[in-house]
Order: sequence, then structure tokens, then C-alpha cells
Amino acid sequence: MNLREFQVVTPMPRLDQGLAQQWPDLSRSRLQKLIQQGQVQVNRQVQTDKNHPLRPGDWVSLQMPDPTPLDTPAQPLPLDILYEDDQLLILNKPAGLVVHPAPGHWEGTLVNALLAHCPHLPAMGDQQRPGIVHRLDKDTTGVMVVAKTATAHQHLQRQIQTRSMGREYLGLIHGRLPQETGSITAPIGRHPHQRQKMAVIPTGRPAVTHWQVLATQGAYSWVLFRLETGRTHQIRVHCSHLGQPLVGDPVYSSSRKWTHQLPGQALHAWRLHLQHPQSGERLTVTAPLPEHLVKVLIHLGFKSF
Repeated sequence: MNLREFQVVTPMPRLDQGLAQQWPDLSRSRLQKLIQQGQVQVNRQVQTDKNHPLRPGDWVSLQMPDPTPLDTPAQPLPLDILYEDDQLLILNKPAGLVVHPAPGHWEGTLVNALLAHCPHLPAMGDQQRPGIVHRLDKDTTGVMVVAKTATAHQHLQRQIQTRSMGREYLGLIHGRLPQETGSITAPIGRHPHQRQKMAVIPTGRPAVTHWQVLATQGAYSWVLFRLETGRTHQIRVHCSHLGQPLVGDPVYSSSRKWTHQLPGQALHAWRLHLQHPQSGERLTVTAPLPEHLVKVLIHLGFKSF
């Protein structure tokens, strides 16, 4: 059990906000779960209300549980590893691979494969997502980083929280964006009527996506996206909101005609920039485009991609 403590200097309207500000290496959702589990005390009293206000002079402590044994089965599935050492692993995820176990996909996931390759991945409070720092949608391909130690997990999570981890995607969209380079700032939350979808809604969480058009061909554009935030389905939702959804997206572009074979949305996590959690070295890792996407681009007449 790892104990963390701090004394409040300036008032905070909510307990979870105060914890997130004090310890940016922990996600807000994880902190809320720890609060619910009774792992947080304010002035030596257990506090399970995330909305509890903090006042100057309050003494806050957090008990970080030790990683728990995993009950997810290890399965020796192939992994396309781009970089690996004793702290982290960076891989190229194929289309169709679910990242972590969930209803309907309890086996055959990336986590199952990772546990066969690295049996001692840190669970960090979530049994179903050992080592997972960030995720990609099932049919999105490309580069992902996995933490092999608890220290690396915290360090990489902090890079995401502070937006120092750079994530670049390549995508094929319908139509043309209003300018060659630009940004969309639009909050994303659960769709009010279709709960399996996300949508741009006023009550959503802040989301920022930057784009650069690399090439256009007929009714399609090849675009580089840079994530400033990392909301669920962010690029897919923002493209749909702009009226230029990703080609082949079964959720956000189902009304667009598309006759070519694709396993899902034409979106690829192309390049990842991060700081090594132990050495401090700046790493840049690139995942090559999948064959199915290369074939579609050639078929459409794109000369370079």
C-alpha cells in the first residue's frame, strides 16, 4: 500500500479536482474510483463524496492499493512490436483487435496477448486493462504504448494528462475540409439518444483536434490529425461534426456511399512522441500504414501518402 498526502493551500470546489491537480499522473476516473472505494481521507476521516469541497488547511491522504493479481487469461497471439525494453512496449495494433476484455470480447484481445508476452503487467487498479495507457478503437490501426511497470504507467499517464505525449493520426475522409490546416474545438460526450455513440454536445468534455490536409483526390482527402485531448472516438466525432466523416466508419459515416473493402474506419495511429519514463529520452515511434489502407489510397488515385 502506497500512501500519498498533501495539505490544501487554496480552496478547491471538489475533492476529485483537488486530487487531480495534486497528482496529474492519475486520471480523474481512477481518482473517483479510489474515492468511492474509501481510499481517500480528509482530515483523517474517510471521504467517499467526490464533490466534497476542500478548504485551506485540510489534510488529504490517498492510499494507493498494491496491484492485484489478474484473472484475465494469457493467450499467445501475435504482436507487431515496434519498440520494447524493461519499462515499456510500443506496438502496431491491427484492425479488428479489441484492446481490453469487455462484454462480448472476454478473450482474443490485445490484453490477453500482452499477458502472454509480459506476464507481470501492472493492473494499476483496473483488472481488465493491465499496462494499458491509452486505447485505440477496435478497427483503428497503429501505434500504441503499453507500460510494463507501475512507475512507467504513472509516468506515461502523466504525459497524457499534461499533453506532452504527441499523438498523430492519418485518416481518409469524405469531402474537403474548409482550409489546409485548422483546428476544431468542440466538447464531446455520450450521444443523448444513441448511447453507443459519442457526439458534440454542450455538456461534453473539452476536445481539441488539429488537422493538416496532405492531399486531395476527387471527393476524398488524406489528412494528418494531431490530438490535443483524447476523448472517446474524438477524431471520428469531430470529422462527422464538420460534415466530412472518415471513410468506412460504420458508426459516423454510415449514410455515405462506399463500395471498397475496408475493415472499418480509415484511421491509422501513425506516430507517437513520448518521453521515456526512466531515461528521460525523447522517443518517436512510427507505425507503417496497413496494407488494406494503402490499397484503397492507390485505388482512389492518391500519388503520395
